[in-house]
Order: sequence, then C-alpha cells, then structure tokens
Amino acid sequence: MAKYRKLGRTSDQRKALIRNQVTALLYNGKIVTTEAKAKEIRKVAEGLIAMAVRERDNFEEVTVTAKVPRKDANGKRVKEVVDGKKVTVYDEVEKKIKKDLPSRLHARRQMNKVLYSVTSVPAENAGKKKNTKKIDVATKIFDEIAPKYADRNGGYTRIVKIGQRKGDGALEVLLELV
Repeated sequence: MAKYRKLGRTSDQRKALIRNQVTALLYNGKIVTTEAKAKEIRKVAEGLIAMAVRERDNFEEVTVTAKVPRKDANGKRVKEVVDGKKVTVYDEVEKKIKKDLPSRLHARRQMNKVLYSVTSVPAENAGKKKNTKKIDVATKIFDEIAPKYADRNGGYTRIVKIGQRKGDGALEVLLELV
C-alpha cells in the first residue's frame, strides 16, 4: 500500500504541484483545491510549521555596521568629485539583524527545499516589473506563523468542504491555516 496519493501525475509533476500549493497556502493563509490534494498538502505544510515552531527562538541579535549611500530629497544618490571622478557618498549605519543558530539555519534550508520564491506585485503595477519584491516565505513562517502556533501541538491547518466542482464533480475544499 502506498504512503501517499499519486494524484494522477508523474513524480516530478506531483512534487511541483505540492510545492506550489504549499507555498500558496503559507503565503496567502488559505487555498481552494480538491480534497485529495488538500490532504497531501496538509502533511507537508504542517511539517514545515512544526519545524518553525520548534526553531522559532534559535537566533541571536547581532549589531552590524553597513555602508548606505546618502540620498538627496528626490531619492537620488549624492555624488561628489574626487580626483576628477564622480563618486557616491556613503554613510555608515548600525543595524540589528537576526543571526540564525545552526539548527534554525538547517530548518530554514529544509524549508527552502520545499518552498518556491514568491514575487509580490503591487495592484497598481500589475503586469510590470517595477516595484516588485521577492518575499522569503521561510522568514514569514518563522516571524509570523510560528509565534501564533507556539502553544499548539499540531493541527495547524483546517479542511472545510465546499461542495462538488461543476466541471468534473470533484469534491472541493478550503484548506486554511487555523
């Protein structure tokens, strides 16, 4: 007996489908899909959330100095002439960053094996590359999702049955984070 559903796809297609759906679930908080797919997605998503809950406090705050270009009122870089060349002026700024400890870094890399990168596009720039930004879903799991489920022992997702799909009669469900 198989330990997973084949979903009528080859192994690479199935893996891509599950990765895509898990990324969408963790990014958006809920997705609509068929019941069989939802049960497979639930396994992977709950494993990732459980890993994040386990490792949520394994980091240290570190202060680093960074060189940041000075900008004028219009947002353009300030340049000054040095030895006949225009050179950008930099300021040194101290920043606090989170540095992962080894176990959390390993968990982050395990998550990135499953999750796809997400590009956020503002509504007014739909279809354009301007002002798009890459969102790290693993960071979102650690910073937003894991603290919500810190006192919970599993059961991070819920499947709500919607009804049958009009085209093929497949049972559709809403898979959401609790």
